[in-house]
Amino acid sequence: MNKKLLGNILLTITAMIWGTAFAAQRAGMESIEPITFTASRMFLSAVAVGLVVLVTRPVEKKRLAHISEEQLAGYNKNTVAGGICCGLFLVSATIFQQMGVVYTTAGKAGFITAMYMLLVPVINFIFFKKKNTWLVWIAVLIGVTGMYLLCVNEGFSLTYGDTLVCICAFLFSGHILCCDHFSKLGNPVRISAIQFLTAWGASTLIAFILEEPSWDKIVSAAIPILYCGIMSGGVGYTLQVVAQKYTDPTVASLLMSLESVFAVIAGAILLNERMSIRELAGCIIMFAAIVLVQIPTGKIQSDPS
Repeated sequence: MNKKLLGNILLTITAMIWGTAFAAQRAGMESIEPITFTASRMFLSAVAVGLVVLVTRPVEKKRLAHISEEQLAGYNKNTVAGGICCGLFLVSATIFQQMGVVYTTAGKAGFITAMYMLLVPVINFIFFKKKNTWLVWIAVLIGVTGMYLLCVNEGFSLTYGDTLVCICAFLFSGHILCCDHFSKLGNPVRISAIQFLTAWGASTLIAFILEEPSWDKIVSAAIPILYCGIMSGGVGYTLQVVAQKYTDPTVASLLMSLESVFAVIAGAILLNERMSIRELAGCIIMFAAIVLVQIPTGKIQSDPS
């Protein structure tokens, strides 16, 4: 099979895993508190990605054999710092998302979370003075329109659940920018393992402070926790890393944005969720904005064909 095609197939599977995880997250809330659920899934993700680190260790050791001790020290320092930084963003975003799905549908949560694709270029512009193309700004305006239709009720206010997931989208934007910065300076797979370990530690501490974790609750939500922890965290991340070696970054982003579509489908099939015509219109408009924001206008213009 063509490697590029294989990469695209793997990314589509990744989007499906991440999208259906929203249904698992919502189902898990029937018997366990959101932060305890988050801590449990982060533990499993840390174990899963930790195993990937062990498997890839010989290859990584061979790849770094030629660099100096000073460079290696800096590389390892950035790996640890990146893992902790990314982990703090990840746990914050995930906790808000998990609390949000208690009060909103899996489908809406999927689309609101995907808003990070629109927020990242805006944050880059405001805080890091990185210019965006006109297409990005059009996509942001379209995305805001979609968000309005999807989330704002007749009283011109966001619901409590939608507000929590909106905060999650902002935090995931910070997570993406943090990952983008440190992945170039350290080992991406180890950064991921450290971030899940950090997220597990932080969410466990918060859960014991704000909730009443118990083994019985964890067992009662075992299937959603296993799916979110192993499949969404461990398998999903690993597939993404492998697949992006063989496909174009723009195509990869477009395929991964299908996560929001799979969230709606999973919510409808597994949880019998239904959206109004207004909310469906908002989903369609937001998805168009998500696709639009990822089109590389500079590359298209410079393409002689």
